[in-house]
Amino acid sequence: MRTKLLSIVVILHTINSFSQQVKGTVRYNKYAIPDVEVINSNTKQLTVTDARGEFTIKAKTNDNLIFVSKQYQLKKLVINPALYTNGVLEVDLILNAEELNEVVVTNMPSIKLSKDDSWEQTKLDQYTLEKRTAAPKVQGVYTGELVNAADFMRIGGMLLSLFLKDKEPAKKEAPEIAFKDFALSKCDTTYLKKILNLQPEEIGLFLEFCDADPTSKTIAANQNVLSLMDFLFEKNTAFKNLATAN
Repeated sequence: MRTKLLSIVVILHTINSFSQQVKGTVRYNKYAIPDVEVINSNTKQLTVTDARGEFTIKAKTNDNLIFVSKQYQLKKLVINPALYTNGVLEVDLILNAEELNEVVVTNMPSIKLSKDDSWEQTKLDQYTLEKRTAAPKVQGVYTGELVNAADFMRIGGMLLSLFLKDKEPAKKEAPEIAFKDFALSKCDTTYLKKILNLQPEEIGLFLEFCDADPTSKTIAANQNVLSLMDFLFEKNTAFKNLATAN
């Protein structure tokens, strides 16, 4: 009898130790949330929820699942059979509180949608030129009119407009995203403390340590969450070793 019980325990432990497909749904107030990144921090596997907020990822008991979305607070779950409902892992996220920028309403200029003004002006010039050419001229009498003359006032205005456009200052390119800002927008201090086991007073120093690595600039520019997490795990090991050595 003891042998049978021992065998059952070993089998259950073996089944538990292997990864299995975890199916789940991510919601906010019972509404499905699409495009949420679901990351298994133990295996570094990444998937994204579909239009119905559903996802499938390989994981085993005690694996850490992390849910990342720009509009919602980061959430971490430790896989546990008690979390399942009818075999499905149901995850509820909390919406980020965002301050609305002040909106200034100004009078908008009227927009003509039906015609091209420049095309109309060209046709008008052509019509005027044809009319002047066809009009009878009094031979031997100077009227002060230039034959086939263009509208110099209008052309002068066009040239002035082009000149002013050339003098306009070049638009400034959007500033680069700092690595520290990008890291904190995807992995808040709770994540850094619980997942990377950093003390509150170590977080600022750790991010500066990461920023000193040129790779951090590429990660901030690409804004890839999985690359960010791999980089943080790697630098955390080096950071801990450096602290131990000191």
